[in-house]
Amino acid sequence: MDSEVQARTAQMSRQDSGRRAAVAAVARYAPAATAGHTIVLVEGASDQAALTALADRDGRRLAAEDVFVVPMGGASSIGHFLDALGPNGLGMRLAGLCDAAEEPDFRRGLERAGLSVPPGREALERAGFFVCVEDLEDELIRSLGADRTMELVAEQGEMGPFRTFAQQPFHRGRSREQQLHRFMGTRSGRKIHYGRMLVEALDDARIPDPLARLLAYV
Repeated sequence: MDSEVQARTAQMSRQDSGRRAAVAAVARYAPAATAGHTIVLVEGASDQAALTALADRDGRRLAAEDVFVVPMGGASSIGHFLDALGPNGLGMRLAGLCDAAEEPDFRRGLERAGLSVPPGREALERAGFFVCVEDLEDELIRSLGADRTMELVAEQGEMGPFRTFAQQPFHRGRSREQQLHRFMGTRSGRKIHYGRMLVEALDDARIPDPLARLLAYV
């Protein structure tokens, strides 16, 4: 087998593995989903928790509406999920949330899956995909404000760990919002926990636009 064939075979194997992982994720997080139902693709479990909490506070039960939020385990998996779940796969209606830095990957994945989108953020949103400035936690912290977010950290009894974290040389010169953002990702489960809390603390008028528009879409 020559090197080119070996490379193509390895690529096909990776693609098959990625598609299987995507189908497995749907089986885990959306076992009742079938063709025509809506799958909302998000990067991780904290995004899933925050989006579901926001729907819950609006009185929506997404699963009862045949809408299922599925974490991909990393934005780099988007192409495999789109291939497996889109028109070339299980035929599900797709939507999603991504960070601005990952928008090109999402566009390439959509095109490869037969769902190419014209240039521009509005066209991407018409296709059901919405973009956060940095990531979902950043959107929530900026919408809630650093002072209110700090109050939530204090309510959780975590001001001591936060102050220790913020005084580390790498974080000392950062803004309070940046420190809070990084602090929430420093321990397993903390990001999920605070994602729900931040959503529950938001006023209706301060829901981040990408989340509000995504939920309106689905």
